[in-house]
Amino acid sequence: MNTITQIFVKGLELPAGESVLVVDFASVEAVDSSAVSLMLSWLRTAKSKNVKLSFINVPHNLLSLANLYGVAESLSLPVDA
Repeated sequence: MNTITQIFVKGLELPAGESVLVVDFASVEAVDSSAVSLMLSWLRTAKSKNVKLSFINVPHNLLSLANLYGVAESLSLPVDA
């Protein structure tokens, strides 16, 4: 299992010349609030490098956390009504 620090550092290594990056959460087994922070950090880094970042297969509990913290829309995730 990777720690959030390891994933954070690896995620900041955006491929040179890429303009679109998709993060697939399909293999993620467990998340907590640090995952939301990680996604926001990746988004800031991507924007600073003019990279369009998107997330797919986001676990329901992570979607719930993003909605709870009011950042789902910023992360282009479904917003609970």
